[in-house]
Amino acid sequence: MTDLNTKATGAQTNIEATGALNNAKASGLHNKRRTGILAMVAASICFSTGGLLIKLIPWNPLAINGARTLIAGLVIGLYLIITKHPLKFNRIVFVGALCMAGVTTFFTIANKLTTAGNAILLQYTAPIWIIILLAVLFGVRPGKVEIITIVTVLIGIACFFVDSLSAGGLMGDLFALLAGICYAGVFMLNQFEEGDALSSMFFGQLSCGLVFFPMVMRETVFDARIWGCIILLGTVQVGLAYILFSIGTKYTDPVTSSVINAMEPILNPVLVAVFYGEHLGKPALIGAVIVLCGILFYQSQERTRTGS
Repeated sequence: MTDLNTKATGAQTNIEATGALNNAKASGLHNKRRTGILAMVAASICFSTGGLLIKLIPWNPLAINGARTLIAGLVIGLYLIITKHPLKFNRIVFVGALCMAGVTTFFTIANKLTTAGNAILLQYTAPIWIIILLAVLFGVRPGKVEIITIVTVLIGIACFFVDSLSAGGLMGDLFALLAGICYAGVFMLNQFEEGDALSSMFFGQLSCGLVFFPMVMRETVFDARIWGCIILLGTVQVGLAYILFSIGTKYTDPVTSSVINAMEPILNPVLVAVFYGEHLGKPALIGAVIVLCGILFYQSQERTRTGS
């Protein structure tokens, strides 16, 4: 009888230990997901300062991008050293670095040639370019949801171009679309096993800085405000933002990450309107609503489909 009681007690202890272990694992996953969400929110806030800071610097956009990406490359490099993250370089990382360089360069040019709102919202069309690239490069046929999203977003893009034709910012909108295509490339390349987001970010920012930083020497206006904006762009808006972005995407699913990232195209033009006095035209404002609705519709459908 004593043996039976001992065995029963042991079994109960094992059950309790297993339950405690499962609870600890669940708590750990919950904490990691919360960390990922907070990191994505912080990253979106950092990213959203880009439009305003770029507008405040009276330099050539390539000079601005050269200075900010050189600083950002050093910040990301320091983070790699502190965290002892192994630096990888292969074909996928290289293409990812090119896409990263394209995002920062085209976005900076777009901010100088069109409104900050147009620039960020057209860059935010990246999900539809992912759908299109998957169809063209990998033969993944878009479904009903994808087709509805593409048509909706293209209607929104048309509204932006109608606004820019009257305001003279058509070239800026084209550069913003190129930034969106490169941004789609970044998201796609991170799906490959050989890819490494931080390595692509480091090489992309550093190479972009080394190529374009000499253009800073051609500028004639240098003051504390300009350098303050440049330092903030490099350390916070690009460097810290992409570090937080890499943490956020590591601990949250792509749909959650992209939904949180919707803060950026909303905050960016708001900051520019409040502190710089630049506003979206009526056609662009309509386009902004259509694009955001289209992207959020797609992301909500993805969330339903994946059950996340």
